[in-house]
Amino acid sequence: MGHDSKQYVIDSLSAQESWRLFRILSEIVDGFEDLSDLPPCVSIFGSARPSSDHPYYQDAEKVAKLLGEAGYGIITGGGPGIMEAANKGASEAGVPSIGLHIHLPMEQQPNKYLSIRSDYRYFFLRKLMFIKYSIAYVVMPGGMGTIDELCEAFVLAQTHRIKPFPIILYKHEFWDGLITWMRQTMQKNAFLREDEFELLTICDTPEEVVSVIKKRIVL
Repeated sequence: MGHDSKQYVIDSLSAQESWRLFRILSEIVDGFEDLSDLPPCVSIFGSARPSSDHPYYQDAEKVAKLLGEAGYGIITGGGPGIMEAANKGASEAGVPSIGLHIHLPMEQQPNKYLSIRSDYRYFFLRKLMFIKYSIAYVVMPGGMGTIDELCEAFVLAQTHRIKPFPIILYKHEFWDGLITWMRQTMQKNAFLREDEFELLTICDTPEEVVSVIKKRIVL
């Protein structure tokens, strides 16, 4: 490849990066505009895989409905499974039912219970919107995406980059193994302090979730 060809490739890559920055800025602006008039909202995370007859789906629906009846809007990733259940509960309660929909190579369709849909190409911008517009997180059982959102909020609160807010893990039966490992491995090696576990609360019923949030966040 000659000098001119190499320079062309470099210039082309540089132009691509510049346009990517414009797309990022555009996505931020669109997200702020989509979500600017929301009431206080709780984000609910969880697996996209449970069907409507799964107990975790039904619990997520009830959690969202009770939170909605208490005056909180509901934010999810906008997809199926736990996300659909939470949006359904919000819809039943008549509060804003928001879906932050991510575009993936294997397209995940948004669920039908959204009153507000905000679309994202970049995961990190979607995470920004979850943090910016949430007053609490409810982390239902889920996979690595759910763990990712949990860790994001935990680290930001742990490092005081955001004001700590309720981070609620739903069901001891699902989360106890992780918490035990964190205590026996991370805390034992001085990678976590005992007081940092106070950032997390585990609840076992929808009513308990709502009670914890209402005590911590007064509308």
